[in-house]
Amino acid sequence: LAKQALLGSHHCCVVLFSAYFALQVIYARRQYKISPPETAGHPEFERIFRAQANCSEYFPIFISLLWVAGIFFHQGVTAVCGLLYLYTRLKYFQGYAVAAQGRLGPLYASAWLLWLLLGLAMAGLLAHFLQP
Repeated sequence: LAKQALLGSHHCCVVLFSAYFALQVIYARRQYKISPPETAGHPEFERIFRAQANCSEYFPIFISLLWVAGIFFHQGVTAVCGLLYLYTRLKYFQGYAVAAQGRLGPLYASAWLLWLLLGLAMAGLLAHFLQP
């Protein structure tokens, strides 16, 4: 039950981050007068739109790896990785909104954390299924 509560809190954070990112796109649309379904216009709007889309594309991968690593490896280590990933995604979004180059450091950090979660998930699954 504790594992589910801990991992569930990360799901809540993903929902809040997704809502925050979506609201930033709405605000940018209003600011730069870009009506849906248009996705091009002012460069700042395009960066905010792309940052939101990119974060949304990676959240299912993140959640899946978080669950598997948390269940089969270690919930504490996984929780720390999850919080760090969410923090790097926030920094990615904020950096991208300012300048395209501002996304690179957080992008590399979040990618590294996804690879780490994948490794933890694989280690946990191997240990679970190979143990007698």
